[in-house]
Amino acid sequence: MASKTDTEVLIGGKVFTLSGYESEEYLQRVAAYINSKMAEYNKVDGFKRQPFDMQSVLLQLNIADDYFKAKKQIEALESDMEDRDKELYDIKHELITAQIKLESMEKTMKSMQEEIHEEQKKNVKLETELNEFRSKK
Repeated sequence: MASKTDTEVLIGGKVFTLSGYESEEYLQRVAAYINSKMAEYNKVDGFKRQPFDMQSVLLQLNIADDYFKAKKQIEALESDMEDRDKELYDIKHELITAQIKLESMEKTMKSMQEEIHEEQKKNVKLETELNEFRSKK
């Protein structure tokens, strides 16, 4: 099991100690994300006029919205991957079927070539016999 990480981060101008099994870099990125959301909303005049608890709820709602949108996007990507995996499986199946058919056709062609060769031999033999028969007459 990974060791627990304690790291100090700066969020909204205040220092917080975050603990978790993630890396310090990850915890700093989480804090940076929250700070960027706070900075984004602090640029909006209507947001700054709200009481602090309302600002906090609005930030939480926005972060939850980002989370659900990202989750929906992941689900769509996973669905696309499943569709592509199925398509790839179907294409591989078609390829294998085509390879089997090709091998069968190659065997048939080889067999027919052998038959043609045997028939050509018979033809030469018959022509030779015919020529010998004609020369005896």
